Amino acid sequence: MEHTAAGRASLASPPQVQAMSTASSDARTDAASASLHQRRIRLNVNGSEHALDLDTRTSLLDALREHLRLTGSKKGCDHGQCGACTVLIDGRRINACLTLAVMHEGDAITTIEGLGEPEALHPMQAAFVKHDGFQCGYCTPGQICSAVGMLDEVRAGWPSHASADVATRPQLSDDEIRERMSGNLCRCAAYTNILGAIREVADGEGVR
Repeated sequence: MEHTAAGRASLASPPQVQAMSTASSDARTDAASASLHQRRIRLNVNGSEHALDLDTRTSLLDALREHLRLTGSKKGCDHGQCGACTVLIDGRRINACLTLAVMHEGDAITTIEGLGEPEALHPMQAAFVKHDGFQCGYCTPGQICSAVGMLDEVRAGWPSHASADVATRPQLSDDEIRERMSGNLCRCAAYTNILGAIREVADGEGVR
């Protein structure tokens, strides 16, 4: 019986071999899973079309930052709570961390890089510079994209929780601006300057 047990023990795989076998199996499973979810998608970003081979579970934010190297859109909380990743989809603001890239084929995606250039700033970008609407600047791209989209919402007559009467056209008071921009957090607390920048653009464009 002792010789039989010893023989069985000699045939058993060492722990290191078993671990390597398990790791190899896991790698094959991961590769098969990645292949299953891989797809060629086309994204229209800042007026240019891009063909990308992406895992269908890739967020729009990761597609922009990691695959297109458009790093203006920031990853803050990655849970849709800070607004640092805000971009415009067909003119409407959206948290890029909460949506999948594959969902936006055919949409016009605009990031902070597509709003203006250093030599030709978008009016909202210029106003943020003039009013010092940023300190560390991390939230600024999302703040600016959100502000641009927010003014379009007001033009379209969309009410907010601060609207006195949701059945009438909203008046763009400071309270309205604060409420409509409440999804974009600034940890440096430059809110007063941000409000001033948005107010200047709104007044200049006749958004009341």
